[in-house]
Amino acid sequence: MAEVKFCGLTRPQDAAFAASLGAAFVGAVFAPGPRTRTAAEALLLFDAAAGAGSPRCVGVFGTQSVPEIIAIADAARLDVVQLHGASEPDAVDEIRQHFAGKVWRVLRVRGAPRESELRAAPVGVDAVVVDALVDGALGGTGVAVDWDALAAAIERAGRPARLILAGGLRAENVGRAVELVAPDVVDVSSGVESAPGIKDHERMRAFALAAARGGR
Repeated sequence: MAEVKFCGLTRPQDAAFAASLGAAFVGAVFAPGPRTRTAAEALLLFDAAAGAGSPRCVGVFGTQSVPEIIAIADAARLDVVQLHGASEPDAVDEIRQHFAGKVWRVLRVRGAPRESELRAAPVGVDAVVVDALVDGALGGTGVAVDWDALAAAIERAGRPARLILAGGLRAENVGRAVELVAPDVVDVSSGVESAPGIKDHERMRAFALAAARGGR
């Protein structure tokens, strides 16, 4: 059964509800966009989640420098840093010297990932997040990855030790995605929103139930 990550949270009440649904991860975005939070705002989200459950706290980063990432991770008490930008081996090594949590690298794909990308992506990190490549956006676009093509590429190239699937997931399709790709974690943001950053609790509940059922 895939674990659930609710990402792009902006309100403490949504973070608390995510935790009450049994989410394994709650995410705050520090990259530019409509869901951007400061470290102090993210800490309020994570504190609300901790009061309702025990999800791990993920920070989503864009083009920040390694010192900025480390400072935010410390201030927001992150368990995981998710890297869209600073994910080169040297940057990951530097982050690990100062951050005791997990490091995830994002692999953004248009269509199917190349086998070489899939083989290289897990090197030095704890998990790979596969998301759709959309020009001008780092995530939260509602655009889905080609799951059939991704599953075929994984079969040829080998599976990352830990795989997170993002991009265009919602209650109506997450079961199919889980059936095809068998990710360890399904990552949803816009698919459970009524507006950017505003989570719809009924959509969240439906997503969690559908993810738990998988392809059944």
